[in-house]
Amino acid sequence: MVSQPAEDSPAPRGDERIEPPTTVTGWRRFVEKDPAAFHLAEPGRWEAMDDDQRADYDEARIDYHSELQVVRTSTVKAVAHQGRLLTLLNRREEGARRGLIISGLRTTGKTTALKQLGRLHELRVRQRYPDGRRIPVVYVTAPPKGSPRKLAVEFARFLGLPTISRHHNTADITSAVCQVLIEARTELVLVDEIHLMNLATTAGEELSDHLKYFTEHLPATFVYAGIDVEHSGLFTGIRGDQLAGRCTLLHTGPFPLNPEWEGLVATMEATLRLHHYKPGTLAELSKYLHQRTGGMIGSLSHLVRAAAISAILDGSERITRRQLNAIRVDHASERHYRNDAAGQTG
Repeated sequence: MVSQPAEDSPAPRGDERIEPPTTVTGWRRFVEKDPAAFHLAEPGRWEAMDDDQRADYDEARIDYHSELQVVRTSTVKAVAHQGRLLTLLNRREEGARRGLIISGLRTTGKTTALKQLGRLHELRVRQRYPDGRRIPVVYVTAPPKGSPRKLAVEFARFLGLPTISRHHNTADITSAVCQVLIEARTELVLVDEIHLMNLATTAGEELSDHLKYFTEHLPATFVYAGIDVEHSGLFTGIRGDQLAGRCTLLHTGPFPLNPEWEGLVATMEATLRLHHYKPGTLAELSKYLHQRTGGMIGSLSHLVRAAAISAILDGSERITRRQLNAIRVDHASERHYRNDAAGQTG
């Protein structure tokens, strides 16, 4: 969290070690982290800062802008609602539990929505059971070129189980993981990057069977996220049909240029902490920002945050279209923008 009143001298945080959310420690930090906050210094005090004070102050602002601001998009709301329904439906289910798959293009907010679903669920569980002995949510990523053993190790790594050696077979690791998760009353399992599991391959089939084993031995709701899942081979063959028959599919995609997009831009604008920024600048550039990013929420976030940091570094303390033009985002968005511009001039 970045929360620093202007009256205090902010301290640099560059050496802070952040555990990934694929460990129980990192996940708990993610759940407990408050939204980033920063209060601008009054103009007189800001101008009176010496070089060291200004450097610390700017470093804290850069930290603030570098932290992803979660926006409650329609995608996040839909995933939260559907995931909540499934966890309630599965609460007393003794047979095959229903799951959820979030599928879409890159930078459309899949991982953000997946993690926010897990965060909201864990906070609800903590409110009901404040003793802290539960692990309500597990978050793992599907291993590249995965195998059953690699998947089991991902779960063991999240839980912080003792070091797994090559002498431990897959069945031993899986059994230990399931025992811990059952005792910890885990209710929601989040599996990201599920497109890496291709059921058209032997390795993918074995990994799918192992994942199915987890779903049948854990009283939990499984939610998956991946890129273009329905065309990645995940629904191939008998195993794919079974997965499709058990899971609801939600699509994410680019946002059209509509009032919701304008609202997203306005929300991001409200997070800026720049001394010479003219309110309404980004709102006036909504159409341009849509062209630059192709309507991708991840690309928009990158562009706006990078522009803010650039404005701090160059001392301009403002964002302009010229400055935004100088910021480079992901190649896919840049290519889309160039093609769009060429089509308009052609």
